[in-house]
Amino acid sequence: LQLQESGGGSVEAGGSLRLSCVVSGYTINSYLVGWVRQPPGKEREVVAAIDTDGGTKYADSVKGRFYISQDRAKNTFDLQMDSLKPEDTAMYYCSTVPSLTVVSTRALVDYGILGQGTQVTVSS
Repeated sequence: LQLQESGGGSVEAGGSLRLSCVVSGYTINSYLVGWVRQPPGKEREVVAAIDTDGGTKYADSVKGRFYISQDRAKNTFDLQMDSLKPEDTAMYYCSTVPSLTVVSTRALVDYGILGQGTQVTVSS
């Protein structure tokens, strides 16, 4: 079971980045998938999630700026991040959890299968 993120980097405030997650070893067709982040010195938080029906949920801090998408045929999902702010600086992880076990998107942090993470740094 492996999740591989790509697309992180350093940008100035107002810039954009696109993160991608490729999942191998299992199919995500029956999984809630999403992105979590961990800012320096802080706990992990769910940024965005998308379910098997395409329903999405976002953290209030990123609504209108971040967009999650998926291609379940390719076993991948992405996070488009626009209008980036310095407070978006964090390690970003893709995460999956079996949909049938999910009560809330918090599951992506509590017991999700995570990738190794990709660093996003936004300078002011």
